[in-house]
This record gives sequence, C-alpha cells and structure tokens, in this order.
Amino acid sequence: MEKIKIGVLVSGEGTNLQALIDAQDVGEVNGIISVVISSKKDAYALQRAKKHNIETLFLDVKRYPDKLEYTKTITEELKKRGIGLVCLAGFMSILGFYFVEDFRNRAMNIHPALLPAFGGKGLYGHHVHEAVIKSGVKSSGCTVHFVDEGCDTGPIILQKVVPVLDDDTPESLAEKVLKEEHKAYPEAVSLFCAGRLKIEDKRVIIEE
Repeated sequence: MEKIKIGVLVSGEGTNLQALIDAQDVGEVNGIISVVISSKKDAYALQRAKKHNIETLFLDVKRYPDKLEYTKTITEELKKRGIGLVCLAGFMSILGFYFVEDFRNRAMNIHPALLPAFGGKGLYGHHVHEAVIKSGVKSSGCTVHFVDEGCDTGPIILQKVVPVLDDDTPESLAEKVLKEEHKAYPEAVSLFCAGRLKIEDKRVIIEE
C-alpha cells in the first residue's frame, strides 16, 4: 500500500508532532510526514521537523487580509503537495469552511479533554485543565477527532482517559494528559492510514 502523505499544522513546541515523527520512523504509521506548516515563526515544532529533513513553511496570518485568504493559502499549499491527511497539532488558528470542504474526513485535531465536554472557544491548553479541575469531574483525558466547521465538534475517532486526583493541579493534569496524547494521535493516524476508519453520521467506526 502506498504511503499517505501527511501535513502537520503547528504553532508551538510540537510534542505531538514529535510523537507522530517517532511513530513514522518505527513503522507504526503507513504514512509519511511531507510538510509541517506553522502559524508562528519561532515555533520549536519547525526545528523538530528540520531535524528529520521534513519540509517546513511559516505562514503568518497577519500578512493576509482576512482569515479566508489565510485558509485558502494553507489549503492550496497542502493540496499541491498531494497531502492525504492533515494533522492539527497545537495549531492556534481556526481554519474555515474552505479548508474543511477540501479535507473533510481527512483532517484531524487533538484536544486535551474528553469531548464534547470542555471544548469550544477559549478552551485550549491550560484553560482546559483549569476548567476540568474547577468542575470537580473525576476523569479527563484527550480526544482525537475529525475537523468540521465547528470548534472541537467533529466526529470523535478515539479517546484516552486519565484520573483527576484530589491533589492534581492544572500543571500535573496537563502532564498526564499529554502522555496520553502522544499515544492517541499516532494510533488515530495509523488507523486512518490503514483505511480502518469509517464515518457514519457523527460516529467513527473502527473496522477490524
């Protein structure tokens, strides 16, 4: 089976990008990361990509007249490279309808909570973990989902669960969740590349 070309969108440290690179390097994913696109010039994720000889692009949203033109540019850069799967890995810019239409059911995101709880506008990074602890829930985790027109609303591919302990802080909870993210994202990408994900309405079925 021909390897699927993967594009990864980043804005920060890129630890989930690193998890995907590591999984690719040991053959866990039948795909190849072909390009890493960052919305921030100094994102360390770009350095991670360069160390593995992966093409990098910095596209500054401030240089575009509006979000539509920015979304179009990213979409066209991915399309002209023949990208079959897009992975958002800490990408801090919401992409609109133009991107979603072209990569529907071919773009994933990872969120540091058990969606549909603790998702949506303003709930990202440490804000999520603060909200989880404040709520008093006993479990949290991470969710890999397909990207749709909403914010954290796409079909859920898989989730990993961690306990929320009485002495947890946002920082300690973030650390636990991140470890599970590094397992969940490569697993979801591997399932996609193996052709084992089937979408029925809002449900993702993992086929044997």
